[in-house]
Amino acid sequence: MPVSLPAPPPVKAGTATHCPYCALQCGMNVATGETITITPRQDIPANAGGLCQKGWTAGELLTGDRLTTPLLHGEEVGWNEALDFVADRIRAVQAAHGPDGVAVFGGGGLTNEKAYQLGKFARVVLRTSQIDYNGRFCMSSAAAATGRAFGMDRGLPFPITDLARADAVLLAGGNVAETMPPFVRHLAAMREAGGRLIVIDPRVTPTARQADLHLQPTPGTDLALALGLLHIVVAQGDVDEDYVVARTTGFEAVRTSVAAWWPERVERITGVPVARMRAAVAILAAADRAAILTGRGAEQHAKGTDTVGAFVNLALALGLPGREGSGYGCVTGQGNGQGGREHGQKADQLPGYRKIDDPAARAHVAAVWGVDPDELPGPGRSAYELLDALGTPTGPRALLLFGSNPLVSAPHAGRVAERLGALDLLVVSDMVLSETAATADVVLPTTQWAEESGTMTNLEGRVLLRRRAIDPPAGVRSDLEILRGLAARLRGTDGFSADPREVFDELRRASAGGIADYAGITYERIAAETGVFWPCPAEDHPGTPRPFLDRFPTPDGRARFLPVEHRPPDEDVDAEYPLYLTTGRVLAHYQSGAQTRRIAALNAAAPEGFVELHPDLAERLDVTHGERLRVIGRRGETEAPARVSAAIRPDTVFMPFHWPGVNLLTNPALDPVSRMPEFKVCAVRVERAR
Repeated sequence: MPVSLPAPPPVKAGTATHCPYCALQCGMNVATGETITITPRQDIPANAGGLCQKGWTAGELLTGDRLTTPLLHGEEVGWNEALDFVADRIRAVQAAHGPDGVAVFGGGGLTNEKAYQLGKFARVVLRTSQIDYNGRFCMSSAAAATGRAFGMDRGLPFPITDLARADAVLLAGGNVAETMPPFVRHLAAMREAGGRLIVIDPRVTPTARQADLHLQPTPGTDLALALGLLHIVVAQGDVDEDYVVARTTGFEAVRTSVAAWWPERVERITGVPVARMRAAVAILAAADRAAILTGRGAEQHAKGTDTVGAFVNLALALGLPGREGSGYGCVTGQGNGQGGREHGQKADQLPGYRKIDDPAARAHVAAVWGVDPDELPGPGRSAYELLDALGTPTGPRALLLFGSNPLVSAPHAGRVAERLGALDLLVVSDMVLSETAATADVVLPTTQWAEESGTMTNLEGRVLLRRRAIDPPAGVRSDLEILRGLAARLRGTDGFSADPREVFDELRRASAGGIADYAGITYERIAAETGVFWPCPAEDHPGTPRPFLDRFPTPDGRARFLPVEHRPPDEDVDAEYPLYLTTGRVLAHYQSGAQTRRIAALNAAAPEGFVELHPDLAERLDVTHGERLRVIGRRGETEAPARVSAAIRPDTVFMPFHWPGVNLLTNPALDPVSRMPEFKVCAVRVERAR
């Protein structure tokens, strides 16, 4: 069971590595001795000497409550007994239900090596199509939209340092001051040089407070707002017509479609005054260099792909993508949200960002893996669809889960709990006993960030090297070792190395020639260059920090405008559920909180969730600050104390999602393209707790 451990013995002093949390992947040094000391690195541009409080306290993850022994039905057992049990149960399930009777669910925090090996294990050893990962809940809408528009999905297709040189940045649905504070230094540098920051958010967040202009739309109306902004750009003659002719296709259809989105109509839908829309366009149109960025607030909707597409259209009309110092970008969330989906964790993808139903892609990857292409399964279910199918007559009967905590992080969490409970076998690999791990048949204790080496790809598409700084506790194994052990038991194969460098070299071969080409990236290059940008097809290639400067990776080299139309949230307010609920993060915590809720300083800063509501709403409900509230929706209910604040709209309540309960309420309605659930808006009512 979890135990409290003393600081590990000193192995290395001042090992240069990276933070275990968000997609900035801030550089840090880990020094060991009587205590573990974290200091920021100056040589990594994303943070350049800065860390947030999560990064500063990350050393406590290495010495706090940990899993150190495999658990079988809650009892401590040896590794052989645990892995033998898992292998026997997998064989039995697949004998009864076929290869797809076993599913795999990964995580956006896994290194590139682990993400790659997990995808290979699913397709080669299990031969299942049922694999996806929690990154589907992160950046999938932006990935789908930018893939359609640019032919490539890379969070920021330019170095983050370009933002400091911009004259204007529009950030839609992102609260970087709390989610990744070192990001703010790039925005601050821009503003200090005279640039302007525009923030779109239903709340007056710490990021919005730093903005020169804040647009505060009704939740679920970002798409209408983007259409209205583009309407103004067209009507005022601010389109970069020369750029549109030279570098894009499809604009006339978009020009026609946005004619219907005049500002007064958009104001009625979004609640954003026309004057503020015009002010935003004036700032963007006057800028020589500008960037338009989206975050989860704009993307986690059942129309998230179209919403991002509308902001991409706005960026293209202004002539931004493919110009140095300008462009469209997505603020990726999870630590390896970028690399984690490039190399095979997603249901429809193979390494190198290849499509699994592309015969040429299958042939290339199968050759690297030493299998017949016909043996590779086809596309499987997306993340929520996979979770929703668990234990059903036509769904998987067993699940292997690595680096995720869906009982807290998935939408409609009550349904997810039911489905996990219906499985014949649930295996969780984790470093702590998360809420999901606590329900598992088998729990496998795994190494964590500073106890293993591997690569991560940050939000810029920069491949970075995490170095092992300390030895893991006795009895703990890496995910690569776990996969090797299961592969040996299930297939008798030795094609699953536990050496991260060997796995990365195989990943390089598998990705060669793909969109996300890592062939020219080596551990030595990453160390020497403090990261290498993909695509990098050869060792003498410099890497590609700005991939769109000369052409877009589309068949004709042009970016594509695609018309999109606004539609209401899947679940709108009504008399029974009259308020919008939106969710997000707070400064002290990360994702499901499985790690940060175990750190004393972070818990002291944010000990529990809350319901943020406007003073006018609090007065109507006769609610005072700190009073315990029930939030009730169509799928469930939860409780938390009231936080009365003018930062929220009167028609909206906000709850952070780091604690169990919030996602009992959220809507699993899926985007038809990205399969992103509609986390960011659902209908609720609020009342005093009994």
